[in-house]
Amino acid sequence: MAQEAVTTAPTSDSAYFNGSKEQYVQAMFAEIAPRYDLLNDLLSLRMHRRWRRLAVRLAQVEPGQTCLDVCTGTGAFALDLARAVGISGKVAGSDFCAPMIRAGYGTLQRQSHAPIRMMVGNTEALPFTSGVFDVVTVGFGIRNVASIASALEEMSRVVKPGGKVVVLEFTRPEGVSPVVTWYLFKFLPWLGGLLSRRDAYTYLPQSMKSFIDRHELSRMMEQAGIEKVTIRKLNFGTVCIHIGTRATSQAEAMQL
Repeated sequence: MAQEAVTTAPTSDSAYFNGSKEQYVQAMFAEIAPRYDLLNDLLSLRMHRRWRRLAVRLAQVEPGQTCLDVCTGTGAFALDLARAVGISGKVAGSDFCAPMIRAGYGTLQRQSHAPIRMMVGNTEALPFTSGVFDVVTVGFGIRNVASIASALEEMSRVVKPGGKVVVLEFTRPEGVSPVVTWYLFKFLPWLGGLLSRRDAYTYLPQSMKSFIDRHELSRMMEQAGIEKVTIRKLNFGTVCIHIGTRATSQAEAMQL
């Protein structure tokens, strides 16, 4: 099925871009959107596709479920979710950069196995009522938000009690080999500069370097009401899948 038309969440621009980081990231992704998927395939040797599919399997996404992918970009993670939930399920993708969403239209229309609603929205102020999704994911986007804590709290809020929250992200590895350092800080910006915007691919390793480590991310997820967080390390520890379950309050447990 084809995806629904892009809609704009009922949130003001000031809520989307309330600081210099949001403005920079939004402008950067808007510019690289046309070649974003191609560059991801080249620079990761298509490994990012395997990582997303693994995250969907580890989250045990099932047919008929309702899922949300935040910071969805071109909707690649949303598409993986759609394949898992099938025609009886529903998927929404939210991102604050409209050009990224538009860049994914063709692929979503050709390959989607479930209705996908794509919209412009701020991960720190999601335009959904609480407890409506079975699974909420974010793939390589939590580094780009202004407040990681706020984003995780929103993801936790909109997932059902007992539902899954999945964070697939580059993380600061514990000890990096010279080869990995060369690839991230030398080769990747050079190749990205040849094919797209160099500073976008300089931003990637720098954002990894300044990002919290996997253990701190796990603690922040727990502080946001996500329990039983497990961590799966990939790619020499430079990529991790964090999966947790939305905690169920006593009042919610009585309603179940």
